[in-house]
Amino acid sequence: MALSFFDQFASPSYMGIPLMAVALTLPWVLFPKPASHWVNNRVLTLQAWFINRFTQQLLLPLNFPGHKWAALLTSLMIFLLTLNMLGLLPYTFTPTTQLSLNMGLAVPFWLATVLIGLRNQPTAALGHLLPEGTPGPLIPVLIIIETISLFIRPVALGVRLTANLTAGHLLIQLIATAAFVMASAAPTVSILIGVVLFLLTLLEVAVAMIQAYVFVLLLSLYLQENV
Repeated sequence: MALSFFDQFASPSYMGIPLMAVALTLPWVLFPKPASHWVNNRVLTLQAWFINRFTQQLLLPLNFPGHKWAALLTSLMIFLLTLNMLGLLPYTFTPTTQLSLNMGLAVPFWLATVLIGLRNQPTAALGHLLPEGTPGPLIPVLIIIETISLFIRPVALGVRLTANLTAGHLLIQLIATAAFVMASAAPTVSILIGVVLFLLTLLEVAVAMIQAYVFVLLLSLYLQENV
């Protein structure tokens, strides 16, 4: 029976039990935990250096009240990055290709930034809906447009992450299928396709890292507007 290319995006199950929870829990198990010793090993030192550098870079444009989100945004970045990278391994499942999961992450974080803005600076938060110096007849139209663009933000966050990872996985599977089919008929063409597949895999690794960073970066920009 021929399987669909989209079967790789179906949530795995064992004895009728969905394994989505296992896929979401696995990243936290893989990372080493800091020891009680004064001097850590090289892996822990490199991990701490990466987290510190990323946190500094992420919080650079934020005001001091926004620094409270440091641990949350950094944890989200590591979580998404690990899920995206693990999904590139053979016989694995990528939870971030599911729109429901991405929207479940995007909507609460976006809503939290909006509520913080309405609580701390309601005038400035509502002022984003109407640019200064707008002519009187255009005021209702611009308010409607800005309101729609505000509510589209979480949708754009979730769809961007889902679409990029789904497209990359589909393209890898299509090229791998072509290389396997051409192996017996045209070995030279199959080798060339294999080289392209290797380069595409490297590109997909970069995409997995970039998309996790872009997701968290956009959330920090939304937070910057409301802090």
